[in-house]
Amino acid sequence: MELEKRKVVVLEERVPKLKERRRQKVNRRLTAYISFFFMLILLIIYFQSPLSNVRHIEVKGNQHVSDRKVIELSGLTGRTSFWRVKAEKVERAIEHHPEVKMVTLKKIFPNTIVLYVKERRRVAYIKHKQAFFPILENGQILTKHTSETALSDAPILVDWKEGEDIQEMAGQLAKLPPYILNSISEIHYTPRSQDKYHITVYMNDGFEVSANVQNFAEKMLLYPSIVKQLNPNVKGVIHLEVSNYFKAYDEEKKGDGDEKDSR
Repeated sequence: MELEKRKVVVLEERVPKLKERRRQKVNRRLTAYISFFFMLILLIIYFQSPLSNVRHIEVKGNQHVSDRKVIELSGLTGRTSFWRVKAEKVERAIEHHPEVKMVTLKKIFPNTIVLYVKERRRVAYIKHKQAFFPILENGQILTKHTSETALSDAPILVDWKEGEDIQEMAGQLAKLPPYILNSISEIHYTPRSQDKYHITVYMNDGFEVSANVQNFAEKMLLYPSIVKQLNPNVKGVIHLEVSNYFKAYDEEKKGDGDEKDSR
């Protein structure tokens, strides 16, 4: 009898604890449901409100194409939903610009879009009358981007007419590293009876280069090492047609046959 009484007492003590645990469990579930419900409401409000729209658009990597033009081409505005921005579609739209080579779009939560732009190099400017037209690395001439002055980031093509190997010249210039390309001031088209591809190149350091369009990039890669062997105070013509040699201007005028081999 005593044992049965103890069991009844223990059971009676446990009943309130079991009820409390059940109540706590029900409360936790109710709290979870209410929290989920409010989160759902907040998400619906967020997606239906201007809060989910694009607020900031950053453009990076561009030099010649303006931020405003890139954003205009992207089609993105303050009314564009951040979550509905399709990267590939935006990238393709901007890449329609002739100077844009590649675009990468990155989303930064909650509402920032970053556009990383890689432009095609301007390898030269062609002079026509009093205007300068940029030439891209793919040989395309930007006829709508004229300027009365040429920038110093690429050489000027002088006395070149459309169809006179401009495409090939652009391809050769595109192969040059920036430090050599930027050292060139002007490239004149000067064909000869025995060499219709002959060009005369004027360098920023005062030297003149006699070369050929077809192997220009290969030969110009030798230019820095050739100049190092020359007296910087004695200017003249560096011949890079077949063999590589230097003639000072005085020697050129005299018709002296002495040649300084720079190979």
